[in-house]
Amino acid sequence: MSELLQTVLDSEERSDLRQFFSEIRHQDKKYLLRNDILMSYVEYCNKYQKSAEFYSGSHLGKLIYYIQEIILENGNLCLIIRQKIASQEFYRITEDLMVEVLTIQELLDVRDRFVNRYHPNEGDILELDFGPFYDYTPTIRDPKNIGKGVQYLNRYLSSKLFQDPRQWLESMFNFLQVHQYDGIQLLINGRIKSHQQLSDQIKRAIAFVGDRPSEEPYENFKFDLQMMGFEPGWGNTAGRVQDTLSILDELIDSPDPQTLEAFISRIPMIFKIALVSSHGWFGQEGVLGRPDTGGQVVYILDQVKSLEKQLQEDTTLAGLDGMNVKPKVVILTRLIPNSDGTLCNQRLEKVYGTENAWILRVPLREFNPKLTQNWISRFELWPYLETFAIDAEKELLAELHGKPDLIIGNYSDGNLVAFLLSRRMKITQCNIAHALEKSKYLFSNLYWQDLEDKYHFSLQFTADLIAMNAANFVISSTYQEIVGTRDSVGQYESYKSFTMPDLYHVVSGVELFSPKFNVVPPGVNESYYFPYSRMEDRVQSDRERVEDLLFTLDDPVQAYGKLDDLSKRPIFSVARLDRIKNLTGLAECFGKSEALQEHCNLILIAGKLRVEESEDNEEKDEIVKLYSIIDQYNLHGKIRWLGVRLPKSASGEVYRVIADRHGIFVQPALFEAFGLTVLEAMISGLPTFATQFGGPLEIIQDKVNGFYINPTHLEETADKILEFVTKCEQNPNYWYEISTRGIDRVYSTYTWKIHTTRLLSLARIYGFWNFISKENREDLLRYLEALFYLIYRPRAQQLLEQHMHR
Repeated sequence: MSELLQTVLDSEERSDLRQFFSEIRHQDKKYLLRNDILMSYVEYCNKYQKSAEFYSGSHLGKLIYYIQEIILENGNLCLIIRQKIASQEFYRITEDLMVEVLTIQELLDVRDRFVNRYHPNEGDILELDFGPFYDYTPTIRDPKNIGKGVQYLNRYLSSKLFQDPRQWLESMFNFLQVHQYDGIQLLINGRIKSHQQLSDQIKRAIAFVGDRPSEEPYENFKFDLQMMGFEPGWGNTAGRVQDTLSILDELIDSPDPQTLEAFISRIPMIFKIALVSSHGWFGQEGVLGRPDTGGQVVYILDQVKSLEKQLQEDTTLAGLDGMNVKPKVVILTRLIPNSDGTLCNQRLEKVYGTENAWILRVPLREFNPKLTQNWISRFELWPYLETFAIDAEKELLAELHGKPDLIIGNYSDGNLVAFLLSRRMKITQCNIAHALEKSKYLFSNLYWQDLEDKYHFSLQFTADLIAMNAANFVISSTYQEIVGTRDSVGQYESYKSFTMPDLYHVVSGVELFSPKFNVVPPGVNESYYFPYSRMEDRVQSDRERVEDLLFTLDDPVQAYGKLDDLSKRPIFSVARLDRIKNLTGLAECFGKSEALQEHCNLILIAGKLRVEESEDNEEKDEIVKLYSIIDQYNLHGKIRWLGVRLPKSASGEVYRVIADRHGIFVQPALFEAFGLTVLEAMISGLPTFATQFGGPLEIIQDKVNGFYINPTHLEETADKILEFVTKCEQNPNYWYEISTRGIDRVYSTYTWKIHTTRLLSLARIYGFWNFISKENREDLLRYLEALFYLIYRPRAQQLLEQHMHR
């Protein structure tokens, strides 16, 4: 039993626990989440005049802090206690405080009963348990090291290899033999016939290049190295070749984690990368702000440019320029025949600013052309992904002239396609979730049947389970994306165990302590987003055009609302119009605070201005809601709503123009997986207020270089913004202080150079790990295939049948 719970039961606070639970039993709510529990505890302490010391310092207060959920059932309370990150305990407590430990299976049954979906007389429900597949793989022990998977893996590998030097040498020898580029052998050739000879020849080669000028080009002495058994790939100069061979020599003699990573990171083993982003309008112009089209598109395009640049640098440093090696990066997405003026109906589109990076669009098979020739919501795309993957494989192989060396999935649908392609082509798979919908929509798994017609979560959550377990490694933008914080459950953590009533129980859905998880934050595109103070890099005509758009342009097609007082400080936000992005919540927050309205104007760039222009049901609802809020709080003259899609060059200038007027940026999402707009605003110099739910919690250091807000507490949010505005009016330097610290924060931590260097290093190391350990994942992959063919595919076919009649 929980020591803390036992301590309360054994102390004088036992009576308070009984009394508090009695108060809970008399509430109308029968399923309480953490916020409900904390509010109930506040009410209890106020009602019974408990001291502040008792509220926070008592054992009971600490216990309440760790309770994540309470479910009331037949007078008993079922508690989910999360005293440690990534670890939960389950208890049933009776009215007389008798405690029973619950298994995860028993807890899932309780949740099924809560929604009247428990039918034991009809047979058992399917249980999914991935735990046994991780029993024979290394796992991290300390929760604080979750997300540092590759460091742990390097230590683990080094220790194993150190224990058996002969096996280590044999494995490294075999690994070095497999590398080729378009059929041309790299690194070592047939003249080196054993691991012992490899060790001897390395020392000979080090001595040879050590006698040459450090900057002498590799081409001058490559034939000498080939006679010793060494092919291209060690370096582009004598100095670089010597460094690489010396690292390997040290690794052979005394393996350690840092040396292992340094060597593997230099191996030329990645030349072709495929990224999968299936949904939305994937393009470079005229797409941002359309349904399902936002931060993910920006992220991938910036990532691809940086990946290509890094691959080119790595190729040059490896000494492969003389072989005419041309790294290639392909973004795989769907082709939309009715492209609404975009290039989404074009099969192949070069990524701007690159030499060999492309968007490859593959059409969905027709089925019902009324649907498949048009944009399809990400919640409706599931029936088409399997055949899309089959067709995409052929296109990829043709475009890349062979298999990619790495495939990166994006979001639930792209990760599933990446799994299918990786399985067919036997290549390394990386997953990037961006956002897992399960944690965004409250009780979405418990009430999945009620939500199925709109969201089809049975397909999405099944796809998530398949993809996250199949991936060789997973990239997250933040630590809390994996395992949350002391106060909140992480996105991946929410898949640890859950019920899909009448469909299946997930007993163990993901191993959070697996070294596959790595935190690698994205960057911000510094070509478009840079500080407002860099006037020499700004174009005056662009600045004037953006100023007109933001503040004065009288065009009902693009803008709604005219600002009465342009001297007020602008509060700015930009996002898609959907429920989670919560721009309507920001408008209501502004509307509720007359004091804030006296000091500020609100400017929003968001989606469409008219319901009839939108194809997305959620966007339509938010459009109606935003107009209603404007009328309800009489915000006319104080708010300006722009329904425009801006190119990156213009969106960067938007932030800077708001900063010119000492404005602020607010990101009010109910949940934000990372928060690229937060980075864009901060690097532009805008003091930023961002949701405390999700990634911004790790980007911003509260009250140092930005501010946290709770977007569900409207009055509190308005007060925080007003406090900042008032302080700035009293001390104008305060705005500059926060602005400067925000800029410094982004430049020190969030650049694409840092991101892609780390990502490629991970890809090489996990590729080495899979080779060297001869990890047998076939049993796991067969299990995942069974889940795909027996659960996912039948449900996808049912949805396809519905689509055929639309």
